[in-house]
Amino acid sequence: MDILVVGTGYVGLVTGTCFATMGHHVTCLDINKEKIAKLLKGEIPIYEPGLEELVKRNVQQGRLHFTTDYAIGVKSALVCFIAVPTPSREDGSCDTSYVEAAARQIAAHLDGYRVIVNKSTVPVGTAYRVAEVIREELAGREIPFDVVSNPEFLKEGSAVQDCLKPDRIIIGADNARAADILKELYSAFTLSHDRILTMDILSAEMTKYAANAMLALRISFMNEIASICKLVGANVNEVRKGIGSDQRIGYSFLYAGAGYGGSCFPKDVQALREMAKKAGADPLLLEATEEVNRRQKKVLAANMIQYFSKRGGLKGKTVAVWGLAFKPDTDDVREAPALSFIEDLIAQGASVRVFDPVAIPNAQKILGHMPNILWCKDEFEAASGADAIALLTEWKQFRFIDFQPIQEQMKGIAFFDGRNQYKPLEMKKRGFDYISIGIPDQLQKVSS
Repeated sequence: MDILVVGTGYVGLVTGTCFATMGHHVTCLDINKEKIAKLLKGEIPIYEPGLEELVKRNVQQGRLHFTTDYAIGVKSALVCFIAVPTPSREDGSCDTSYVEAAARQIAAHLDGYRVIVNKSTVPVGTAYRVAEVIREELAGREIPFDVVSNPEFLKEGSAVQDCLKPDRIIIGADNARAADILKELYSAFTLSHDRILTMDILSAEMTKYAANAMLALRISFMNEIASICKLVGANVNEVRKGIGSDQRIGYSFLYAGAGYGGSCFPKDVQALREMAKKAGADPLLLEATEEVNRRQKKVLAANMIQYFSKRGGLKGKTVAVWGLAFKPDTDDVREAPALSFIEDLIAQGASVRVFDPVAIPNAQKILGHMPNILWCKDEFEAASGADAIALLTEWKQFRFIDFQPIQEQMKGIAFFDGRNQYKPLEMKKRGFDYISIGIPDQLQKVSS
């Protein structure tokens, strides 16, 4: 099948590449000429494990193409996916202007029946608005089309596998013709068993927001439990195991830490909150989820400020920051806890030495103007001369560190674990003052 994918970000590029991998002919379109030029030269604009190899293979085999020209993309495609950004407005609501602009461009080049698919995360009712925009652009031309909702459920860092082996495929359609075309398109992804769920358009759009809000809620819930554990002497790591073993709960998204970030959870929770308010609902749980996360992003810096309050304060101290991305296996730093943590340290007069395996270029775009930041080539350089180390992203290469040479070049002995990656007693035995999230003081008591 011939497919157009509008947008070459995480969702669009991964989706288009995976469709091409399944044998479809795909044109990926973006209005950013520089991004398309890089893709045409084989340069991938995002870091996503496994993506670069698949892009190059499908380009070489003639199934994947890149363009900035809607006329070329629409002409050859039966199905046109819209996978463009839907950023937050100042009030937290979702800005669908890029979606509507893409819909107008598609409509301007329609010459026969097409299925237009909303892949972007959009408020409930957006598919009907897209259909209205297309009719306006057609200006009386009687060209048939259908608009379908097909939300994505890709996790950055495992997006390729999520796309090739999906948990479920949601198709929101108002007629059988459009639904059947999407089912055929996705049939290669569901050979082992049927993972396709069809439903009405509004429910499909709501499913995406509900899923992300639920996951964000679980994270905030565990972070709140961690705060309580710290106060009453319980260990949040043991609590996680205890409740996760309940099949009704499960282990996913129950890890306490420095808060959630990324391009989806913060934006989607805010958008769902505003959508609920406009509909007349009182979204208390969504507001609490956001508030807990805002508070959690300050916890690690607060712990560090408290620790150094007995050691002359943070002013003039040097802190090594391990990890900048909001999660491992991605270069995405949007809403990353590490960024606010670094800003808080610099506000206290500290200097920071930072390292991330892939996210430094993106972080420099945001923090590059700030003083007292040294961008390091590895975790060892970052730790050199540091009074403390703070782990903000749990990259695999940090799991089994040889701490001896690191301690030899540090000035201090403090280690702040924002992801509870290490075992408190082992870190104490190594000679660290170890401070993590939701661990009782008797296991991580600092030296005075």
